[in-house]
Amino acid sequence: MSERMGLWRRFLGLPNTDPRKAFGVTFLVALVCALVVSSASVLLKPVQDAHVERERQARLAAMVAALPAMRELMEEAGVDALETRLVVLETGDYETATDPAGFDPVAAAKDPATSIALPPEADPAGLKRIATVAPVHLLERDGRLALVVLPVSGVGYQSLIRAYLALEPDLVTIAALTIVEQGETPGLGARIEEPDWQALWTGRRIAEEAGRILIRVVQTPAKEPYEVDGISGATRTGAGVGNMLAFWLGAHGFGPFLERLKREGS
Repeated sequence: MSERMGLWRRFLGLPNTDPRKAFGVTFLVALVCALVVSSASVLLKPVQDAHVERERQARLAAMVAALPAMRELMEEAGVDALETRLVVLETGDYETATDPAGFDPVAAAKDPATSIALPPEADPAGLKRIATVAPVHLLERDGRLALVVLPVSGVGYQSLIRAYLALEPDLVTIAALTIVEQGETPGLGARIEEPDWQALWTGRRIAEEAGRILIRVVQTPAKEPYEVDGISGATRTGAGVGNMLAFWLGAHGFGPFLERLKREGS
């Protein structure tokens, strides 16, 4: 201990012009700053995550409230929020052993025990791994499905895009698409958050009569019921949104769940 104190005193006794002292002080300042930033990041992460989740839930509530007659429908059904349930993606069955309120899909997707790796040919959304279980948000009236909201995500041009896709009871017509998180190019791809562009999705159809998923973003004016106008200068972002929906509505996403609802008559 005394030797260390001696070294420290000798270091402090060096003239300020000594390169060794300048380097040492710089190193110590950098080390302290790194420790402070790292500690703040770790300590604040739960707060940041909670804030992000509150923002997502607020956007979900706002989306539902903005749908035509949806607020009145919820009042008639005697509910003030959608019911959240967990779905096993592979089978489309409900998973009842886990409390949906405590389920973290992001953490589950990172844990090898609760996720699967996606081969490139089955991963148009560019996610690489997904959780084997995913939440869905449902509104029922008199035992019948009135709305189903699916959380979807996928890689855009330069960020991960997260959104809510709301489907009408026929499970083919889009009631709404709400982007809740993105980091695309400001003024270009970031315009996917603009209400005017998101409004283009309402009434679009996700599939043809035979059931093949066809919903996509096009750069030419949309002519088909499953096409949505893209944003000028944001081709790759639009393609990312289309690929995201194609994945989550397909066999590795919510496809089995939607098929089960159709078989059961919603």
